[in-house]
Amino acid sequence: MTVPAFSTSIDQRYFEDYVPGFTAEYGSIVVDAGEVVEFARQYDPQDIHTDPVRAAAGPFDGLIASGWQTAGWMMRLYATHYLSSVASLASPGIDELRWLAPVRPGDTLSIRVTVRDARRSRSKPDRGIVHTFIEVLNQQGTAVMTMLAMNLLRCRDAAAPTPAP
Repeated sequence: MTVPAFSTSIDQRYFEDYVPGFTAEYGSIVVDAGEVVEFARQYDPQDIHTDPVRAAAGPFDGLIASGWQTAGWMMRLYATHYLSSVASLASPGIDELRWLAPVRPGDTLSIRVTVRDARRSRSKPDRGIVHTFIEVLNQQGTAVMTMLAMNLLRCRDAAAPTPAP
């Protein structure tokens, strides 16, 4: 089920705006070879990420970005376009993180988000938890990474009754 785009801007978005079934795409980030190597040298020093010559002879036939860097690019797009800038409280974690295809210099990444579930907290009725399935897509529309995120968000109407089970 696809629902219309958010009716509120990111700086006016609260828990109530994250409706199960909502799907949207946001982007884009162009992957730069220098950034791939710089990130990997500091955080994921494997030849497939740091050495173009060795990477060319490796299993991916060339330099690829670290999956952790891909997660960072996803987070940039997620925070910039999807996650409320006024109601986001924290994230208790993620599930089902998968790296599905290599990300290469020159790729253009975007995200597709789908609200899977949104429920108000019973113990803290001023907030709710939103479960969002995130797909990181390259310029061909191929999913290169997926994950299920959980975010705690303030409710616009903290006095509203908590729904029955």
